[in-house]
Amino acid sequence: MKNIGICILFGFLSLQAFGQSKNFIDQPFLETVAEVDTLVVPDKIHLLIILNEEDNRNRKSTEELEASMLQVLNSLKIDLEKNLSVLDYSSDFKKYFLGGQKILKTKMYSLIVNDAQTVGKVMAGLERKEISNVSINKTQYSKSEQLLLNLKAKAILKAKQNAEKMVEPLNQKIGKAIYISDLESKSITNQLKGKVAGLQIRGASSIYGNRASKPMIIDFEKMKFSSKVNVKFIIE
Repeated sequence: MKNIGICILFGFLSLQAFGQSKNFIDQPFLETVAEVDTLVVPDKIHLLIILNEEDNRNRKSTEELEASMLQVLNSLKIDLEKNLSVLDYSSDFKKYFLGGQKILKTKMYSLIVNDAQTVGKVMAGLERKEISNVSINKTQYSKSEQLLLNLKAKAILKAKQNAEKMVEPLNQKIGKAIYISDLESKSITNQLKGKVAGLQIRGASSIYGNRASKPMIIDFEKMKFSSKVNVKFIIE
């Protein structure tokens, strides 16, 4: 008897679930896909600075170059404790070391700045100190996660507006959403204007000639963020 009771209960629950599923399928609904995007200026720019006594005309030691670098960065009011770090020699940048003694003469730093104007000032200032082995490693937008959430919300609202417009000629209305799927949310990494964002820059003088003492004019392409959703609405 106990087994029969369990079977009956299971059969009832299965039938109920089937009925709910059937009701969902039988409801008239409208399916729509919407996508929104936006462009933002990157506010987290990672610079790679390589100090090497073989890279300067006067053969300054790595220690002298390091002191000059810190002087430049301090003059630009950059928070060195927060934004400057020494890269581990065992990191991915070890490819720069060609021989065993190279490590003793080379030191690499990662510097984070917040805008293109500061990037230009840093590069020009370092160039004046004979530090020209500087590259833009990557760029980021610090509020990207919140931005993508906002875009998803806007995409859903756009999907609803599209659905309302589609049934309007039929004198019908859109009801509640019965299905929502996040199809795609992404950001496209920006590039330097006309250059990729990891391009090695070997000094302002090679680009600007006798204007090397002036801040470089660097313009970043904006980063593109987008969100795409699929929504099904009941047709009332």
